[in-house]
Amino acid sequence: MASFAVSGARLGVVRPGGGAARSGGERRSGVDLPPVLFKRKDSFSRTVLSCAGAPGKVLVPGGGNDDLLSSAEPAVDTPVQSEELEVPDEAELVVEETASSSATEASSAVEVEEKTEPSVVIKGTSETETDGVAIKTKAPLVEEKPRVIPPPGDGQRMYQIDPMLEGFRNHLDYRYSEYKRMRAAIDQHEGGLDAFSRGYEKLGFTRSAEGITYREWAPGAHSAALVGDFNNWNPNADTMTRNEYGVWEIFLPNNADGSPAIPHGSRVKIRMDTPSGVKDSIPAWIKFSVQAPGEIPYNGIYYDPPEEEKYVFKHPQPKRPKSLRIYESHVGMSSPEPKINTYANFRDEVLPRIKRLGYNAVQIMAIQEHSYYASFGYHVTNFFAPSSRFGTPEDLKSLIDKAHELGLLVLMDIVHSHASNNTLDGLNGFDGTDTHYFHGGARGHHWMWDSRLFNYGSWEVLRFLLSNARWWLEEYKFDGFRFDGVTSMMYTHHGLQVAFTGNYGEYFGFATDVDAVVYLMLVNDLIHGLYPEAVAIGEDVSGMPTFCIPVQDGGVGFDYRLHMAVPDKWIELLKQSDEYWKMGDIVHTLTNRRWLEKCVTYAESHDQALVGDKTIAFWLMDKDMYDFMALDRPSTPQIDRGIALHKMIRLVTMGLGGEGYLNFMGNEFGHPEWIDFPRGPQSLPNGSVIPGNNYSYDKCRRRFDLGDADYLRYRGMQEFDQAMQHLEEKYEFMTSDHQYVSRKHEEDKVIIFERGDLVFVFNFHWSNSYFDYRVGCFKPGRYKIVLDSDDGLFGGFSRLDHEAEYFTADWPHDNRPFSFSVYAPSRTAVVYALAEDE
Repeated sequence: MASFAVSGARLGVVRPGGGAARSGGERRSGVDLPPVLFKRKDSFSRTVLSCAGAPGKVLVPGGGNDDLLSSAEPAVDTPVQSEELEVPDEAELVVEETASSSATEASSAVEVEEKTEPSVVIKGTSETETDGVAIKTKAPLVEEKPRVIPPPGDGQRMYQIDPMLEGFRNHLDYRYSEYKRMRAAIDQHEGGLDAFSRGYEKLGFTRSAEGITYREWAPGAHSAALVGDFNNWNPNADTMTRNEYGVWEIFLPNNADGSPAIPHGSRVKIRMDTPSGVKDSIPAWIKFSVQAPGEIPYNGIYYDPPEEEKYVFKHPQPKRPKSLRIYESHVGMSSPEPKINTYANFRDEVLPRIKRLGYNAVQIMAIQEHSYYASFGYHVTNFFAPSSRFGTPEDLKSLIDKAHELGLLVLMDIVHSHASNNTLDGLNGFDGTDTHYFHGGARGHHWMWDSRLFNYGSWEVLRFLLSNARWWLEEYKFDGFRFDGVTSMMYTHHGLQVAFTGNYGEYFGFATDVDAVVYLMLVNDLIHGLYPEAVAIGEDVSGMPTFCIPVQDGGVGFDYRLHMAVPDKWIELLKQSDEYWKMGDIVHTLTNRRWLEKCVTYAESHDQALVGDKTIAFWLMDKDMYDFMALDRPSTPQIDRGIALHKMIRLVTMGLGGEGYLNFMGNEFGHPEWIDFPRGPQSLPNGSVIPGNNYSYDKCRRRFDLGDADYLRYRGMQEFDQAMQHLEEKYEFMTSDHQYVSRKHEEDKVIIFERGDLVFVFNFHWSNSYFDYRVGCFKPGRYKIVLDSDDGLFGGFSRLDHEAEYFTADWPHDNRPFSFSVYAPSRTAVVYALAEDE
């Protein structure tokens, strides 16, 4: 194992022909390596980040058992830049032991066996298959299937996949060499990504048979003490000791009766004397935090329930489905009532709804603790703690287990792109410095989001974030992630005030944050190596090439990218009359995807539902939704148009837009109005005041009752969305290799395409219906209607006979070898399938 923080000289990159390369004068990128390798300056100096460690003897790898924080020279064959390399004597590798015998016990409790292989095999889970579902259970008596993070590849296959990358080989080879350098350093210093990503077993609170150990990396602090209910918040009762790398530590032995020194559920904080003054902070690795009634800052909670109170998972995690149909959700606003909903209610009421609607994955927002509810969960304060607003960690585990019982994947909307600006209950200024977890100065602040930006070139930041991703997969059994704000991570301009045109120079140049891209490659290595069934989705608006190419082939390694251009296109079109919509424009946007890079497409997500924006339903029907959605009163032309286009937009998006589909909860039935979190008035620096909503929850809920009401027109839209999901489940058209657009007729306003064995016919014309409209197809036979947006069940006008059969003729049409004739009513989408395939 290696020393915790590593910052000091940076290693150069060996390139063919020798020498340290900067890839055309590019900004140097790279993670700092352990300072014990270099001539040290003042260990408290903030010009060189300190290295975290723990008391006790540090052993040289190869010299026996490796202590928690050994500091060994990495086997990276690269020249050194900026500082001289000094190979320390064995005596210099010994860290002074603490005087406390209890601390020595704690140190020995975390000794780990030396890992010598660059890719670590993790045992402890076996994988069996029952009814097609992978079951991972602890079975010590059964030979277990190892989970292995593969070593880096040569990173060259991406040039075969996308020949246009050849012109940027310098940048991409440099990027991959940085990734390989980091993998080598982690292997050498930490025993591989497996050990490195288990930081939660060493930092924060850890429990042994003898007591509780608490460690915190805070190199900027001058002194530290653990305070809380357990010692009456006395800063002199439990002072901590600091090792030379900036890790503070204390061991609390069990009470005389064997009970832990800190009771489960009691409040804890770390009090530090810092360059910014004395401050109480929630431990960075805290597993639970709560906001006491009447208080503003959160309190860290020592969370270690007795065995009988711990939730035990009962159901296996489902295997990754061939296609993803994602129901994006937020636990707090998932109740029809104006309140904050709970994990338990979501488990019992919402999960069965998601299953019934035909989705196979639920993506949950706002899991990581965030002190500001209206941030939608994106201003994270406590990265390892599930939000206490909705219940306990055990409640969340119960929710996830129930989803697995229903066969649903549970994806977490994880935020590693930035952190809350809060200093009282977040990471900002944690040790009293500006550069602890984040970049210093302007680079460390996101001016639009008012949040802090991680320094992905810091060893300890890598440990923190990689461990955080693993924590949610390991402890809570999430099935994957949707990584938020990836564009902001990958570019130093964060995608702000930048228009991406598709020119590859916009992706691979000086504005690229190579450290951040390398982190994304590492976390995807971790996810796919240790959790092969897990899903990684990245939110990237820039369209960076290589984003979904495997890391071994030189890519960033995501499974899917969010097809963010699609909702933007729909909003652009909805601002004009559909008479002006261009069929070719719609098709181009939906199909503009890179070869071999899968996309999750969507017509709208939570972004479009927020106050200040409009959902598709609201764009289409506006104020008429308030008065004309009841079936016992006449409709209006705007309502009829809105319901028809709402269904067509969603189906054409799913049909052409990608290999996965996403919908935000409630939008399947055209949820009225917007989302407005409870808030008070906000005073701006210029003296103006943004009025609040009197802290109302009225528009921070989901009116599922509207979609269920058989006397409202919302019901028809919900029924259509359900039929659309079940159609994809049956025919799996989103993942079919066969996709062919045969018609984009601007005058007729018709789009016809094949996806899999289905034929989709869209007539977007507002008034023209077409009799005997010829439809080209690839396969001959007898076709029948399998989905009709005009069905009366879906709020349509029932203009088609679903018992009719359509026989193909040997009549080539639209470059297809066969064709058949149909009736295509105005503003209607119809899907046809060969009758024998039903």
